Order: sequence, then C-alpha cells, then structure tokens
Amino acid sequence: MLCRLTGKLEAVLETAAIVASPDGCSAREVLLPAYVARSLASRIGQTVTFSTLEYLEGQGQGTSFIPRLIGFTAQRDRAFFEVFTTVKGIGNKKALRAMAIEPAAIARAIASRDAHALIKLPEIGKRMAETIIAELHGKVESFLSEQELGSLEIKSGSIAMPSRLSPIAEEAVTVLTTLGETRADAERRVALAQERTARAGRAASKTADELVAAVFAGG
Repeated sequence: MLCRLTGKLEAVLETAAIVASPDGCSAREVLLPAYVARSLASRIGQTVTFSTLEYLEGQGQGTSFIPRLIGFTAQRDRAFFEVFTTVKGIGNKKALRAMAIEPAAIARAIASRDAHALIKLPEIGKRMAETIIAELHGKVESFLSEQELGSLEIKSGSIAMPSRLSPIAEEAVTVLTTLGETRADAERRVALAQERTARAGRAASKTADELVAAVFAGG
C-alpha cells in the first residue's frame, strides 16, 4: 500500500488534487478531505507531501475496481479518518465530504457529545450524528491535546456526563435504548436518576433493573 506521496501540486479541485512526480513524467489524482483541499489552494506549483491511504473502489456492482488514493497532511489525520470510517453508513467518499473541518474539531464534538456541531458537517444529519457519537465516543480522545482532555466537560443538558459509564449504568442505558430512547437521552435520564438518588441520600442502585426503575420513577 502506498503510504506517502511527494510531488508538485499541479491543481486542487473540490475534493481532489493532481500531484506530479518529481521528474514530471506522471501525475496522480489524490482525493482529499474538504478541509485539506481548502488549505492547499494557495500552494499550487509547490512541492507537497501527503500521508496516504490507498483503497479499491468497486464499480458496476463489484464487477470491477478502480484504485483510489486519499491524501492527508499528517499521519494523525489519516488515523482519524480510519477511525471515522468505521461508523456504519460512513464510507470513504462520504467521510471526505463530511470532514469540512480539521479532525481535532470533529473529535472534540464527538468527545463532548455535541450532536449539533456534527450536524453542521456536510452529509451528517441528526440520526447520523447520534450514530457517530454512539459508536466513537471514548475512541477519539487520542486526537485531542492534553489541555483539551483536561478541560473537557461532557454534558447533556445541565447534567455532567461521565466519560465512561459504570457497567450498571451502561446496562441501564442499553435497556432504555431498546425501549426507543436515543442513546443521548438514555444517558441523560440515567444521570438524572443517579443524581436524584445521591441528593436524597439513598444508596446507589445495585442493579440495572433498579436503576431503570429509578429512571421511570423520576419521570
């Protein structure tokens, strides 16, 4: 797999660049996340280096394949792309269009469960934003700086949400989601129930069933 490419930047399209080989005898099309394409608009004619990801794009219902090359300005950003595309419903092309801002900013939105920020990205609707948070929360902290991690306060409404749920809380959230709640609402209701129990001076729920009962008792 081609993991790095250096050459002369000949053109930048909406989500792709044309990069010529050092001897000028050949050129390759490199697909780019939207934020990278914007940053390169002023560098046409200069030498650029991409950290790359190569894959085969199926054509004609999988009867043929076209080799594609995706370029990033840093290996860290390529690593985020590989995590981002593990989300169900996000393929390579959709991810390229959705990444209109730097990966660190998307990672912050996921880590803070900020669905509204994700909805602002191209290709990302409300349901997809919730899916991204549900599948990637807890998996993108490595893309944040130490300062961001230290100051990150994950909230839903006015209730501070823990970065990792206890096993009992996680099981209670699962029960609520099977009953039709979104994960974000389920986590919020579980956190509220736990807070009410603590304020009342009662012992914390020992099982998921007790915690779910506390959720419905509080409305």
